[in-house]
Amino acid sequence: MSNYSHTQNAISALRTAFAPLHCYIVAPGRKGNFSFTLVDQHGVARHSERLYPEHYQGERLQQVIDRARHKTL
Repeated sequence: MSNYSHTQNAISALRTAFAPLHCYIVAPGRKGNFSFTLVDQHGVARHSERLYPEHYQGERLQQVIDRARHKTL
């Protein structure tokens, strides 16, 4: 699977995992890195993180989701 496919799958998984919050994606790069920011219903940023392919391929994406959930709750 290409970096683009992995990136798109990770972005989709993040948006699904944090459904009541808005998940903004910033600048998916050519090398597959991107930033995501979780924003609540009042427009307040709750969490922001930059991800690289090694952070979201395979089971590591679930670790990113769990860590972000823990920080936002």
